[in-house]
Amino acid sequence: MDAQVDAGLPLWGGLLLFLVLLILVDLRVGSAKKHMDVRTAAIWSGIWVGVSILFGLGLLLFEGGEAGSTFFAGYAMEKALSLDNVFVFTLIFAALAVPKDEQPRVLLWGILIALVLRTILIFVGAEALERYSWIAWPFAALLAWTGYKILRSGDEHDAGDKMVERIRKRFPDLKPAAAALVAVAFADVIFAVDSVPAILAITTDTFVVFAANAFALLGLRALFFLVAGAVARFAYLQTGLGILLIAIAAKLAYGEITGDKIPVGITLGSIILVLGVAVGASLVKERREKRAGGPTAG
Repeated sequence: MDAQVDAGLPLWGGLLLFLVLLILVDLRVGSAKKHMDVRTAAIWSGIWVGVSILFGLGLLLFEGGEAGSTFFAGYAMEKALSLDNVFVFTLIFAALAVPKDEQPRVLLWGILIALVLRTILIFVGAEALERYSWIAWPFAALLAWTGYKILRSGDEHDAGDKMVERIRKRFPDLKPAAAALVAVAFADVIFAVDSVPAILAITTDTFVVFAANAFALLGLRALFFLVAGAVARFAYLQTGLGILLIAIAAKLAYGEITGDKIPVGITLGSIILVLGVAVGASLVKERREKRAGGPTAG
């Protein structure tokens, strides 16, 4: 299908070792065990984004333009979807009254669970797409349907509320942190089913897909404490994500119908443009509401 990074055992081993070291740094110095203030969260969010950019530039330099561009496209998509994850995690923690000091630990386990789930889906999905090209059609249908649901009703946020209600009923004796971990694990399954097909529609290179997912997830704890209370400000982020998922579904279908591949530069540019417009429009909307004396109805 698309060009693949020649990732042998040394390259995979180097990536995994690097990720383990980053996780240890995060545990000892970064997110630590207690609640982070906004300043610390902003610093560490910047560090994780910076590390991700350096990794992408390394791919660009040593593996070529397509490898680097596909990494950045996949990373941008996963980072945008992780903002949605943060919103759902916020709902879960608030609904279950999880103490702030316990939230980082729950997030850590949730991120590790997500990484395992996505790794499995990445390798299974990429292999299926390589062996059976018709798998692209169910992938495209799933992405289009998810995008449509997000545009129509913000479905994932509603799903987060329903998930908490079910866990409360089925596990009434669980402590808040334990119940939250169960809810986060279920949310991870939902997010993995949405996000993995989205990035596999950009590239089936398992090394690039895994790296983009891993680097997007690495900074999730810091991102949570940075924007947990502000994610709701991005009123049009859901709209942007819905449009992107439908557009990527169309890209996948176009490739199957015509046999041609849309250049990854166009894909990356489109992702950045849509997300930029969504965030910019959200900030403009917020500013207008403040000038009007408060949020508008609806």
